[in-house]
Amino acid sequence: MASAARTLDAPVWNLTDSRLVRHFAYVNGRWTAAEGGRTLSVTDPATGEEIGEVASLSAEGSAKAVDAAQAAFPAWSQLLPQEHSALLRRWFDLMTANKEDLARIMVAEQGKPLSEARGEIDYAASFVEFYAEEAKRPNIEGVTSHLHDAEVELWLEPVGVVALITPWNFPSAMLTRKAAAALAAGCTIVAHPSHETPFSALALAELAERAGFPAGVFNVVTGRASTVVPPWTADTRVRALSFTGSTEVGRLLYRDSAETVKKLVMELGGHAPVIVFKGADLDHAVAETMKAKFATSGQDCLGANRIYVERPIYEAFCEKFIAATKALSIGHGMDDPDIGPLMNEKAVAKQEEHVTDAIEKGAKLACGGKRHELGNLFYEPTVLTDVADDAAIMSEETFGPVAPISPFDTEDEVIARANATEYGLVAYVHSMDPRRIYRLSRALQYGMVAVNRTKVTGAPIPFGGTKQSGLGREGARRGMEEFMEIKYVCRDWA
Repeated sequence: MASAARTLDAPVWNLTDSRLVRHFAYVNGRWTAAEGGRTLSVTDPATGEEIGEVASLSAEGSAKAVDAAQAAFPAWSQLLPQEHSALLRRWFDLMTANKEDLARIMVAEQGKPLSEARGEIDYAASFVEFYAEEAKRPNIEGVTSHLHDAEVELWLEPVGVVALITPWNFPSAMLTRKAAAALAAGCTIVAHPSHETPFSALALAELAERAGFPAGVFNVVTGRASTVVPPWTADTRVRALSFTGSTEVGRLLYRDSAETVKKLVMELGGHAPVIVFKGADLDHAVAETMKAKFATSGQDCLGANRIYVERPIYEAFCEKFIAATKALSIGHGMDDPDIGPLMNEKAVAKQEEHVTDAIEKGAKLACGGKRHELGNLFYEPTVLTDVADDAAIMSEETFGPVAPISPFDTEDEVIARANATEYGLVAYVHSMDPRRIYRLSRALQYGMVAVNRTKVTGAPIPFGGTKQSGLGREGARRGMEEFMEIKYVCRDWA
């Protein structure tokens, strides 16, 4: 990429609407600079060059966002459901109309291939569209009374101000999945995007403003999480917190929110197994496992982290998988390769550590295994075979383009190995035996099980995991109810 690509509104990004590039936080309906003009630099991970700066708000500035959201809550929560719906629908329409610009902004700051970024904008918009419909149905539930001469009803009411903390790997979709549900429920929000990918969230705030959301309903606070988030966890007015990120950070937020007893929705780490049995469609299993491993350059909580293949087809699977991996293209996201850069140096270092450790413990390096000549944050798509269970990669989330493959002999054995983890987000199974599919679907300790496919997520399904992969669910009707409380009304007409 040419060195001229230093700012998001430079011609090289080919944005139709440069007004979508915002450098300030969005608080109480205003674009807000930080006290003293403090800023954070945002870089293109493919080139390392600065593409812009955003305001870095203080703790006081973050608290003011809660003030705004709290002040806006009474009027917003009392709007008719169809009024919430209409505003969400306008937001959705603006997102779809500006899809290409939103995708290009994402590539600039996150690095993912352009076609994947376009796909993420479609995915992000789908949550807004879904909750624009669900917003119309916060129904009162009638309950058969257990008391004479009494009527019983259950009302769903919005909890109040909701804090949203979103990651860098899906900077648009993780915001809309949370925000659309909370807004549809009648809550107001304060959102903190990753400091590495703030422009995507700010572009969505710009579109929300154009859609007509009242001041204070939708707030985006940019800056360092260590500064921005503590005022929210300590504030009793923030009644719920939704976080997507690592299990380690999730534990800290859980602890810090305990004093104010918030509702928590957390989508944390994953360590997805792929299990391929003999009798599966081998070519299909290879193709789907490639998707599960290398989408978003492996930087996905749903990414395949351990690949178990039944021994009779192990060699054939490895041969096909290695060939497919070697064929992957690598490049800058704007060139739409298969694999883009990783997000930061820490991410690349983890790939190197996991590969070195696995080889020291007996794994074979089939391809890749080093940084790519394109740049310091590019790592070659890598396959390790015969990986031992005590290798770090078999228990730690890799979050990159390294695929460890290991053989297994029996169904009971592979179930035990797949479940031997603190994580429980998603598992992938490839088999043509319906009874085996049923047994595995029951036995695997994961919140989601994908059978003979990779793509399972979407607005209508409840996304989430078990064990230390999270709390609660996002998407579907349940995602909206996470931001609502049940009020029980028992009424006597006497």
